[in-house]
Amino acid sequence: MKNLPLWDTGQTIETRFKPDADIVLYEGDVTSFLAELPDRTVSLIVTSPPYNLGKAYETRTTIESYLQTQAGVIEQLVRVLRDDGSLCWQVGNFVQDGEVYPLDMFYYGIFKQHSLRLRNRIVWHFAHGLHAQQRFSGRYEMLLWFTKSDDYIFNLDAVRVPSKYPGKRHYKGPNKGKPSGNPLGKNPSDVWEILVEEWEDGLWDIPNVKANHPEKTLHPCQFPVELVERCVLALTNERDWVFDPYMGVGSSLIAAIKHNRRAMGCEKEPDYTATARERIEAYFNGSLKLRPMGKAVHQPSGRERVAQMPPEWLDAHEGEVE
Repeated sequence: MKNLPLWDTGQTIETRFKPDADIVLYEGDVTSFLAELPDRTVSLIVTSPPYNLGKAYETRTTIESYLQTQAGVIEQLVRVLRDDGSLCWQVGNFVQDGEVYPLDMFYYGIFKQHSLRLRNRIVWHFAHGLHAQQRFSGRYEMLLWFTKSDDYIFNLDAVRVPSKYPGKRHYKGPNKGKPSGNPLGKNPSDVWEILVEEWEDGLWDIPNVKANHPEKTLHPCQFPVELVERCVLALTNERDWVFDPYMGVGSSLIAAIKHNRRAMGCEKEPDYTATARERIEAYFNGSLKLRPMGKAVHQPSGRERVAQMPPEWLDAHEGEVE
């Protein structure tokens, strides 16, 4: 593990907010924790809020009640966000009686009530998930990136990807004949598909955390550290505060710590808080398994049994081809 200056004096994990803390893990309700935070403290708020899907750790409510509850939390999040700060809100879809409600569209109005500026509506594409029976299977979720003002942190160079055609040159104008790109690479697109093709096409495909993912824990909707890393690198500077109000098992905090930022999060489920602490401690002792940024997704060779057509399907498949 890289020896980061922030951690030279140790890695004490506080359980309540302290201005001079480096890591804070708060076990309890998010509104209680927010009441302790001073105004304009946090540079980046990044989270995946409860989806109201009726999972074991959620209480199913109507979409109206769900959004009303979140509106109260968002009001306090805006208060603690620095004027040059960013808020990244990652959500999927709410499904009720077979109808899909795209949560990012419902949330947009809530954020605009606080005059936040939407900078990107980022598509997070992943290859695996549940197979739907009455509609097409969902393979993406949304990440809304808002800023509090027009004067915000954006470190583009920290997240550039290699250009597909680095040798392109200007063909006219005062720069005719000179390279037209940036030597550090190009600006990634707003479709995040992090796999080997991303480095060629600028498409960011971050694998979601399923059974075989190295970061998998007990959390049923854990998002990958890699998803947060790009937000941390682009939208904060070293020693800035990164806050996840619904931290789950601490993926956002690990992304922040990994890149020399201060990290805090809150979680009401004791098992998840304990797992987050264990993961952070494992990071510091070098035993935490993480998927590296930009690592290629495994592609089957076709020789694996699971990648081959079942014998009992061959006749039907050949009939369709004919």
